[in-house]
This record gives sequence, C-alpha cells and structure tokens, in this order.
Amino acid sequence: MNQTGVRVAGGSRADQIAALRAQIQRLETPDVAADVQPDVDILDVPEALSELLPGGGLPRKQATVCAECAALVVELVSHVSAAGGHVGVVGWPDLSLAQVAEEGDVSRVIVVPDPGAEPWAVTGVLCEGLDLVVHKGVGELSPTRARPVLAKVRGGQAALLTVGARLPGTVTEIGADVVAVRGVGRGSGRIRGVDIEVRVASKSARPRRGVLTCGERAERPRLEVV
Repeated sequence: MNQTGVRVAGGSRADQIAALRAQIQRLETPDVAADVQPDVDILDVPEALSELLPGGGLPRKQATVCAECAALVVELVSHVSAAGGHVGVVGWPDLSLAQVAEEGDVSRVIVVPDPGAEPWAVTGVLCEGLDLVVHKGVGELSPTRARPVLAKVRGGQAALLTVGARLPGTVTEIGADVVAVRGVGRGSGRIRGVDIEVRVASKSARPRRGVLTCGERAERPRLEVV
C-alpha cells in the first residue's frame, strides 16, 4: 500500500494508472458533503423565492448558481440591502441599480465593475465581510484554483451568487426568465413590474418553479412544485 492509500500491486498497468488517477481526483475535489450542514445559516430572500429554495433562502458560506437575469438579481440586492444587509457585485458593469435606489439601500452596495486579472480573489475578500456577493463571470473553476476561493467563502458570512460562472461543489442552481412586463401597452406606458419564472434545482430537494412578480405586485406569486 502506498501513501495515497491506493493498492498498485497486481492487476494490469492500465488498472493501476486508473486507480491512481481516481485517487488524485478525489484529493483535488472539494468535499461537498462536508460543507452541507443541516443547521446552515440562511440569508433571507423575498417571500416568493423563499418558498422555492431549499432551507427557505440562500445559504451563507456557500455558492449558488443563478441565471443571468438582471431583474431577479436586482430584486435580491434590493431586498437584502433594505433589510440592513451589505451586498457586493463583482464583474457586472452594466447592471442597473435604479431599483435598489428606490426599494433598497444603495449605500449598502459595493460595486466592483472591473475586478482586474483576479476577479475571484476580489469576490473571496468581499465574502469575508458582506451578506450577499454576486459574482458575474464565465466558466467553472478547476478544483485547484477554486480551493482558496472556497476557503474564503466558508470562512466568511456571505451567500455567494455566481452568474455565468460556477464553483465546484455547487449544489443549488436558480434558472430565471422574464415572462411578462407590466405597465406597457401598445407601445406606450412605463414599465412598472416584471414577472419572472424561477426554476430551482438542488441536490438536496425536488425541483421547484414559480413566478416572482417584481415591481408592481398585483397578485401573490404563484408556486408550482414539479
């Protein structure tokens, strides 16, 4: 038995190589199961969205993948900042915070439109002190590159929301699409609200979907369990 715990004696050389590769992959992959605790701290979100998410909100010290739906993200930023929380937005220069100025507290939002060559390092630092951090990027980090980022996320207090990017071990994904616009008719009027179809997929719960109305809330959002 070698120091990695993989027995290499006997069997074909191909089998030995495959066993070693499997052991290396296990060593490099973050232990997701160890991070998911039944008493995980939850960040409060709008009521309709809480009905869809496992645990009733966004888990702190963990990452959640979210679709590139600006209306939903701004709704979350508005809700968290209005409740007294601090929010960071990294790598999303064209995200409009006009709604946050009206319904939330824009003074509690830190915006880093251009995080430079190491955007994940910036996100990791913000996760140590804020309540919600939104990271917009591209692709999935390798387990090796993700390790220091995940360490900061776990050591902080923020719920991390990744948009267009993913960290290894992410267990919950939020899909979202604007399905209706309120207040505009026949080419005139002012947009007063939007309906967003939200879909939540998680390894710890059944898929759920519902409609979240942002802005003009003429009716209670609908919830449908798939």
